[in-house]
Amino acid sequence: MPELSQETERGRVAVPFGLAEVTGPSMVPTLYHGDQLVVQYGAKVRAGDVVVLRHPFQQDLLVVKRAAERRDGGWWVLGDNAFAGGDSTDYGTVPDELILGKVRLRWRPLKADQRSPLAVVRWALSAARPVLAVRSASRRLRAR
Repeated sequence: MPELSQETERGRVAVPFGLAEVTGPSMVPTLYHGDQLVVQYGAKVRAGDVVVLRHPFQQDLLVVKRAAERRDGGWWVLGDNAFAGGDSTDYGTVPDELILGKVRLRWRPLKADQRSPLAVVRWALSAARPVLAVRSASRRLRAR
């Protein structure tokens, strides 16, 4: 995922939108490895939104998770894939200053094996989609 400028980190967002690439399976089925994301930096986060944040223990690493619920000290974030890990169940609440922005749009690139006309049409109909908030994101949280 991309690094951000110091100006963006201080809260004066020079460019309100940016691009990021998904690596790993933690947000499957919402996001897949290789998906391109349009991120709105500095956007107000609500429960259920997909967000880009700095990893609490490795702050040069950016991660994509779903903001499940607001807690004292920040956000409880979860991946949509319960088996992948790497979310607040591992590192706890994420402070507000580490939440960088909200994911607005997902672009899924055409794969090399999608060459048949039917596969290309199906890709064209689903390649770009808005990433919407899921209001029941805390269901998984309550189950633990």
